[in-house]
Amino acid sequence: METIGKIIATEKQPSTIEEFTFWTRKDLKLKPFDVVVVEHVEESKTYGVVEEISHMTDSPSALSGYISSDFGDVEAMAYTERIGMNYVKCKVVGNDRNVYIPVQEGRKVFLATKEEIMEALGLNDVKNPLPAGYMEMYDGANRQMLPVHFNSHFLIGPEGAHLNISGISGLASKTSYAMFLMKAIQDQMSKQDKESVAFIMMNVKGTDLLKIDQLNERKDELEEIRPIYEKLGMDMKPFQQVKYYYPYSKDNISYTYEKEQVIKDRIAAGKAFQYKYLFENDEDKECLDLLFANVDDPNDTIESIINFIISNGGNFKGVESWEEFKQALYQQTQTETASKAGKEISVMSWRKFYRLFNKSFQKCRQMFTEKLGGQSVRLRDEVAKIKKNDVMVVDIAKMDEESQGFVFGDVMRAVYNLKLGDTPEREDIPDRIIIFIDELNKYASNDVPKSSPILRQLLDITERGRSLGIVLFGAEQFVSDIHKRVKGNCATQAFGRTNAIEITKEDFRFVPSVYKTMLTRQKQGEYIIQNPVFRSMLNIKFPKPIYKYYE
Repeated sequence: METIGKIIATEKQPSTIEEFTFWTRKDLKLKPFDVVVVEHVEESKTYGVVEEISHMTDSPSALSGYISSDFGDVEAMAYTERIGMNYVKCKVVGNDRNVYIPVQEGRKVFLATKEEIMEALGLNDVKNPLPAGYMEMYDGANRQMLPVHFNSHFLIGPEGAHLNISGISGLASKTSYAMFLMKAIQDQMSKQDKESVAFIMMNVKGTDLLKIDQLNERKDELEEIRPIYEKLGMDMKPFQQVKYYYPYSKDNISYTYEKEQVIKDRIAAGKAFQYKYLFENDEDKECLDLLFANVDDPNDTIESIINFIISNGGNFKGVESWEEFKQALYQQTQTETASKAGKEISVMSWRKFYRLFNKSFQKCRQMFTEKLGGQSVRLRDEVAKIKKNDVMVVDIAKMDEESQGFVFGDVMRAVYNLKLGDTPEREDIPDRIIIFIDELNKYASNDVPKSSPILRQLLDITERGRSLGIVLFGAEQFVSDIHKRVKGNCATQAFGRTNAIEITKEDFRFVPSVYKTMLTRQKQGEYIIQNPVFRSMLNIKFPKPIYKYYE
């Protein structure tokens, strides 16, 4: 270990059981998140994580510097160099003998070895290890690259669950980090028989997730990825057991950004399907509320209308197709019809319901159909068949916002039905099903109506999904926008690059000021993460995607 300084404990700045300060030479390269070791009583060692670094000289005031430069001559050389040092503030993260009294004045401070770093941060002997990325500690000749692992039971359950990722669009690489973690999970879980995991990914932007079973073809990127994957024990392969689900349309491409020939080839190979929504039973009717997820309904009028429809009231008796339903709904908007059946609901409410339904119905008309046929499927049926290590990629990128919410909500309900045993009993149901959704703010922001069925579903997943084996991986630009019960129940938080306004919000109150500043200039591939297993927030990096993520 290299000695780099000594503890400072003054009247105004004493050492405490939570933090300490030390001096070091001004040319030593240290940075926030670096780990240092301090000699302590009973031959123990206290570990600290660097939070702030200041430079101090014997100059009594700013004017002294001006005067010593020949009264403002920037080219002037001082006859005597100012006495200076760096002043480092650290947060205590542990002691190897559990001695928790303040470190004492004059004790030596050292750079930590690899083993000490891992012990200090709680990364040694991690049970159920799952790659989270890697850390780069120190600079220059002392530089170290260390793998970081989660305890999987605190990421995907049963001890803790759910992941929330936030950061500026594009600059934070939110989707890339979520995909890196899910790739690590699939690699780890495919090598064991004790636990099983399956994945459902919602593709919400372009073709972001529509090539995840194809290997990255850029050789320079693969050469960068290889040593990191080897250090983390991951396979140099893209995602396995992937199936793609596109919204149905006659020309194949009306509701997707994917190329027509790619869709045809995948369907022919059995790797892709087109999904439809039929109108056959009560389960179909119950999904209608998902089309109105962002409509404020303080008097539960929409719920009353849907209950009336499900109970086959009025003209809805015997309705078995979307066109018949639309016609029956239109009749209900007529004054003379509404007065005979469903009269407890005003005609104006029926007309609003019809207008909102028709808006979404017309935008994705081809997806709402009367029969399956060919390679078309129902998503809820596909979810009911999901198996270990399966990856379902559901494309909703080209749909309007209401239709996207409708599909996402339907998938969540299907997962719940599978886990709660509403589908025929199966012995090979995966222990964990991870649902990944980007742009979580659309469905769980503070502005979403409290009556939203999608918000209620998300709250249910984050609050009790851990015990059911349903795990949410969500991403959004600003964590401050997300409902406090959703983000509050996420055991793991990952913060990517954000802006100066966001870091002033309540969610960042617990983050040290230097870390906040770092968040405004994080590079792509960098995250500050927090997890119950870690003793401190960690600044980690992760490699570029192993799968093809470009055209």
